[in-house]
Amino acid sequence: MSVPTMHSGEVETDAALVRRLLAAQFPQWADLRIEAVLPAGTDNAIYRLGDDMCVRLPRLRSKTLPLEKELRWLPTLAPSLPLDIPVPLLVGEPAEGYPFRWSVFRWLDGDTASAERIEDLRQTANDLAGFIAALQRVDANGGPAPGQHNAFRGVPLKERDELTRDAIASLGGTIDGPAVISAWEAALDAAEWDREPVWIHGDLDFRNLLVKRGRISAVIDFGCLGVGDPACDVMAAWKVLPRACRDLFRAALQVDEATWARARGWVLSQALMALSYYTLETNAVLVREARRWLAELLADDTP
Repeated sequence: MSVPTMHSGEVETDAALVRRLLAAQFPQWADLRIEAVLPAGTDNAIYRLGDDMCVRLPRLRSKTLPLEKELRWLPTLAPSLPLDIPVPLLVGEPAEGYPFRWSVFRWLDGDTASAERIEDLRQTANDLAGFIAALQRVDANGGPAPGQHNAFRGVPLKERDELTRDAIASLGGTIDGPAVISAWEAALDAAEWDREPVWIHGDLDFRNLLVKRGRISAVIDFGCLGVGDPACDVMAAWKVLPRACRDLFRAALQVDEATWARARGWVLSQALMALSYYTLETNAVLVREARRWLAELLADDTP
């Protein structure tokens, strides 16, 4: 079984390729069960390997940058965090027609998070705030500044202005243009982060959270990991939590007014860019999620 493609020019993969790579480089695992993980990730094609591992193959050359970063930093961050995160085991080399380095990670048990699978969203507000706060407390010296490796998550919001306005224009009448522009300009008016940069996950949403027994148990997909503006992780207030739980999350994380405003801008920008790039055919999960984020954010502006 193969993982569906979603980018122009990406390398196609399937379970047979994974088995050949394993047989050549890690033969002790070559006979284990291999299954494509769906819904598919945007950066990596992921295959479950046996019961407790997974193989990750970058889809494009540009997607190899996050892998190298995760291999370097996740083992350092993991001991300081209150939720499980992926642990890299081994790295494979290009072979069998596959042109990039690839990796084997420990598999984390749990179901992809959703509002229906979470028993107490108020508890989730506290759990997410605790995770973000713990991540921010880790020494950020030497950590990777925003760049191509993390889709520039954590840069000053104004650096996304042109791309965001281009996305608004490309979406035309499929969105409420005046409301979106008003919300975007309000976010741009907020003061920039003027303190030391902190560690950010950069992509905290339902797709990257796992649930066990009704509670968030793990955070996955650290491809947008970096050191920058914490507003990027405050996006979780709209991407994961309902309106009734946002104040609790904000208080638990002690988010100032400007950071809250920038976080709204980050949600808006990411949703618009996702909707202008992906389709229901290439990435239905992210398209539907981006529509929901946009609706949640704009609903905050109504009584």
